[in-house]
Amino acid sequence: MQIREMSLKELDTAYEVLSQLRVDLSFDAFDDLIYEMRHMEYKMIGLFERERLITYAGVSIQTNLYHKRHLYIYDLVTDAEYRVKGYGREMMLYLRDYAKTAMCENIVLSSGLQTEEAHRFYMSEGFEKRSLLFVSKLTHNIS
Repeated sequence: MQIREMSLKELDTAYEVLSQLRVDLSFDAFDDLIYEMRHMEYKMIGLFERERLITYAGVSIQTNLYHKRHLYIYDLVTDAEYRVKGYGREMMLYLRDYAKTAMCENIVLSSGLQTEEAHRFYMSEGFEKRSLLFVSKLTHNIS
């Protein structure tokens, strides 16, 4: 097993696993968004078993007044074939070390639309549910 940062040359590989979580996200949109998120130091972290991507995490180091310096996990998904086999836990151990090395005080994620199974996983990994995320969808009318 190997956990490492993935390069932009591996977008196809990342998308294969990420699309299991972000089912409404096309590859083209994913490609565009990854390039757009470079300014915020978005990192694609992959857990590989024999060159196959098993678990994908999209993360960045952020700072704000509420969470201070923290690792924000945007995406965390294990390939459906490999779930409940400990790969998610291995990724979380790696991300904890990654956050400590980056001098973070917290690890933060939003799991609003994920399953109860995902919520149980996060709780078993020491996460606490602290607040709600409110989102307002904007419409753009171009005249």
